[in-house]
Amino acid sequence: MYRRSVPSQSADPRSGEVFGPVIPDTTAAELDVILAAAAGASDAWADTSAAVRASHLRAIADALDADRDGLVEIADRETALGVPRLTGELARSTFQLRMFADLVDSGEDRAAFVDVEISGPPPAGHPEFRLARVPLGPVAIYGASNFPFAFSVPGGDTASALAAGCPVVVKAHPAHPQTSQRCAEVISAALAAAGAPGGVFAWVHGFSAGVALVTDCRIRAGAFTGSVAGGRALFDAAVSRPDPIPFYGELGSVNPVVATPAAAADAAVLVEGWLGSLTLGGGQFCTNPGLLLAPRSSAVAEQIRTQVAALPEAVLLHAGISTHLDQSVGTLRGSPGVRILAE
Repeated sequence: MYRRSVPSQSADPRSGEVFGPVIPDTTAAELDVILAAAAGASDAWADTSAAVRASHLRAIADALDADRDGLVEIADRETALGVPRLTGELARSTFQLRMFADLVDSGEDRAAFVDVEISGPPPAGHPEFRLARVPLGPVAIYGASNFPFAFSVPGGDTASALAAGCPVVVKAHPAHPQTSQRCAEVISAALAAAGAPGGVFAWVHGFSAGVALVTDCRIRAGAFTGSVAGGRALFDAAVSRPDPIPFYGELGSVNPVVATPAAAADAAVLVEGWLGSLTLGGGQFCTNPGLLLAPRSSAVAEQIRTQVAALPEAVLLHAGISTHLDQSVGTLRGSPGVRILAE
């Protein structure tokens, strides 16, 4: 069933101020048009030469760089991740696009399957097999909340799919709808100016549109970066289709750190490094070291209590993360054997 959710509108995580236009969910009819265009462009995009495809990727990178100040300003207002961090992340995104362009240009993406030496005919009664890489077709990509550029609309998944000759349909993340919209508009304009086939790139908004993407027969692969629950639901949908499709997911995790007695002997240094990583980006990195195991006899616990008090407050990306954090801490707080060192 296709259901409409609340239209997306941006809010400043620092102040809670709502700003910018309301971005409506993509309707079922609109999604059908988008997917028909992507499927229709699939053969034409797959048949483009390496040089043409590489030039299109570089055109996207150049257009994003040209709009850097505007993109970063919007992203900072929507995510509170800070101008320095976001400027670097956008540069990472354009680097990825150019890296894939260079890879396509060099032919390295096909090198393993070119000029294969055939030692002789196959045994009698056996067919001859050749291995080749071919574009799968339209790919559904799901943007992450904590990387509005590098793992979102202009991210590595988009760059690699386009480089491989696959049209892309990106599901924008509701935490930064205006950033996603502006990035998508920049990419679309760059592709159109470069002469790419219509339908090679598109974006959608809304929960139902995202679910419908991965279950539609015109989508031939999915890529996701985000929570375990969200990624698992999409994976289950992708593999439960009458024609299961590949699903490339980077799901949330808990990353344990084990402190040896030797490391824990200098507890102040250990904790300083651990807390720096733990709180980087408000603790909203997928590599966040959320679990530290240390010898009971060490001073690690006391150092955590002391050093946490000196840390600056952080602004979380959106209310959903804040609510989930409160719920998780509440559950832990009521568990046997748990005591709160600092908060």
